[in-house]
Amino acid sequence: MSIQSDRWIRRMAEEHGMIEPFSPAQVREGTISYGVSSFGYDIRVAPEFKVFTNVFNVVVDPKDFDDRSFVDVNGPTCIIPPNSFALARTVEYFRVPRDVLVLCVGKSTYARCGIIVNVTPLEPGWEGFLTLEISNTTPLPAKIYADEGIAQLLFFRGVEEPEVTYADRKGKYQNQVGVTLPRL
Repeated sequence: MSIQSDRWIRRMAEEHGMIEPFSPAQVREGTISYGVSSFGYDIRVAPEFKVFTNVFNVVVDPKDFDDRSFVDVNGPTCIIPPNSFALARTVEYFRVPRDVLVLCVGKSTYARCGIIVNVTPLEPGWEGFLTLEISNTTPLPAKIYADEGIAQLLFFRGVEEPEVTYADRKGKYQNQVGVTLPRL
């Protein structure tokens, strides 16, 4: 397995629609950067968030998720309460090639503010908008900027394709749109 460079990412995005919309260069002017970097792609967060709250005092249960656990926030920014988190989605839609595994890491600008982005791996054959979990680990409210960079994806290409991809086994988060809640 090897990590893929900016040239490979550009080619796969432009010729195979791996990332849409796609920014072939890093955009930085007045924003938290997004677009192609040396060995990755900085993704943007869309202006739709689900901020977790305890207003209804429900239990967060991944097998029986109660959507009263959050409030919807739509707009150019989102304030995440202290020691809380929000779900969001990417601006970009992804089509992961059959021989590629994608890992997500946080951007240093947010990490230096105590904001952590968690995303599970994008498996070979997966397609959709990526659901992001954005944690505010600080005792203060934290501001997130929509349509700006939030995390970086790293693309690892396997020596060969796996026998069964996420698409082949009809994964439960295949072709997801919007902020997707836990499914069983």
